[in-house]
Amino acid sequence: MNGAQALIESLKREGVTHMFGYAGATICPAVDALKDVPEIGYTLVRTEQNAGHMASGYARVSGRVGVCMVTSGPGATNLITGIATAYMDSIPMVAITGQVPSHLLGRDIFQEVDITGAVAPFSKHSYLVKDPNQIPRIVREAFHIASTGRPGPVLIDIPIDVQEQTLKSFNWPETVNIRGYKPSVKGNDLQIKRVAEAIGRARQPIICAGGGVWLADAKTELLELAESTGIPVVKTMMGISVMPTDHPLNMGMIGSHGNHCANKALAKSDLLIMVGTRAADRAIIEPGEIQRRMATIHIDVDPAEIGKNMQAAVPLVGDVKVILRQILDLGVQVPDCAEWRARLADYRRAELSRQFPSRPGSVFPGTVMRKLGAKLDDDAVVCVDVGQNQIFTCKYLPQKHGRLLTSGGLGTMGYALPAGVGVKVAQPEKQTVVVCGDGSFQMAMNELAAVKYAGMDLKIVLFRNNTLGLVHQIQSRAPYHGPFGVDLDGSPEFETIAAAYGIPCVTVCEEEALDAAIDRFLTGKGPCLMICQVHPDVTTTD
Repeated sequence: MNGAQALIESLKREGVTHMFGYAGATICPAVDALKDVPEIGYTLVRTEQNAGHMASGYARVSGRVGVCMVTSGPGATNLITGIATAYMDSIPMVAITGQVPSHLLGRDIFQEVDITGAVAPFSKHSYLVKDPNQIPRIVREAFHIASTGRPGPVLIDIPIDVQEQTLKSFNWPETVNIRGYKPSVKGNDLQIKRVAEAIGRARQPIICAGGGVWLADAKTELLELAESTGIPVVKTMMGISVMPTDHPLNMGMIGSHGNHCANKALAKSDLLIMVGTRAADRAIIEPGEIQRRMATIHIDVDPAEIGKNMQAAVPLVGDVKVILRQILDLGVQVPDCAEWRARLADYRRAELSRQFPSRPGSVFPGTVMRKLGAKLDDDAVVCVDVGQNQIFTCKYLPQKHGRLLTSGGLGTMGYALPAGVGVKVAQPEKQTVVVCGDGSFQMAMNELAAVKYAGMDLKIVLFRNNTLGLVHQIQSRAPYHGPFGVDLDGSPEFETIAAAYGIPCVTVCEEEALDAAIDRFLTGKGPCLMICQVHPDVTTTD
């Protein structure tokens, strides 16, 4: 057995059933070994960055570690954005890169880059393999690190000669024991008691749920805590789908682009319970003011996040699912907050029933999202890109019991389409919809080839306004002097692009035609592109 075969065997033992990648010379031994293992499927991406996004989408809906594999040099550097995107959103991923022969490292030979050094700031850990006998241990550790504590991407860089060398023996470690790496799981009992007491005293409490709720598989516990105490819930962008829109305790998304009701709740609360969120600037605009005016409880698996952006009166480090269960088992006095709930419910009703503006010859994105969401399956997965399309979707798409995936931390344009491919690989039976603008779509539309090749039933909504909408919106206000460098002139006719890949297309330019267009879009077999014409002056504040 050589190093490449040891790598693939190790992946198989980790339960890997699919990988995303792009082959090149220095990864060819591993690809050759993969060819003989039909238990592991393979998706050929059209650019390496998207291998990371596909692995991310796969990981987020499957609950397993996503795996991607590319070659050295530009293959590895192209993957960097995919790794950084996963790191910022705490997605468990193992990225494997080929490398030039080990005896030539540091000589700047063809397609050599120091990829372990390059990704150090935004990977959870990285390995440069020097001995093929260490591959089983390294793979075992990489998956453990990627999936425990605060999840994140781990890089394994393997020189081609190490892939080709013969192992003395294949020794698979059944357990992992990494010195100095012992993530906290259980919350401190005294702090748990303080949380329960703080909840009992509150009159205007709110729970703020972040992406960590999904990462810890703690949705059930979060809902149980909210419903047993009657505490209203607001969400960050990464936690937006933990609760259906029509749930009486759901107050929407907080932040600079959030819902009015959610931000009102955050401003008027007397106890903020942050669960699996890092309190980043887009979600909590003035953390100092929040900290001054109310008590805060911060529950997170990563001790580095506690107090980084906002000091917590009661910090709790550990697994979110475990800690929420500890709080529930201890028993919490139900706070007297009926009047608070009723006030927020009035705000929420007004927000959900608002009438959207309309213009002849175009559709308003909020209207599209409202109508589309009503027709989606109860457990549909929606992958949304970055820009105005992201904000409209997060604010106005009705959530049921499915998932909404987006790049919330790094804000990576071009994320949604490859992430949708990863979702369909993991759960081919699950209705999956991609939402993007014409700017972000052009960053990833080459992955229509992967969609077509696999015959995926993937639906793609494209908002076409012929501009980089969110930047256009920002530049149209002081201190700037008008839009510049954002017109997407020269963009292709997307109907023709879809036809070139053999993918049907529906174009809608009037809101009266939306219902029929959405029905055609969703009911056909296989992939479909729905192009929605949007006026270039539409803003997320309309």
